[in-house]
Amino acid sequence: MSNHTYKLVEIVGSSPDGCDQAIQSAIAKAGETIKNIDWFEVVETRGHITNGKIAHYQVTLKIGFRVS
Repeated sequence: MSNHTYKLVEIVGSSPDGCDQAIQSAIAKAGETIKNIDWFEVVETRGHITNGKIAHYQVTLKIGFRVS
């Protein structure tokens, strides 16, 4: 691995279709404005329940991108 400097940002993705989809959509949306994304870390997973069933999954991510 070469010497790089990274910046971290924290984002939250959500989806009614599961945690994986919440992660995928969060990374895709972040990629529209943040370039050079190299990695992510799942910090927290939670959800919203409606009428006893899971309505939405929410995943908090740290994403790292190169600044040099």
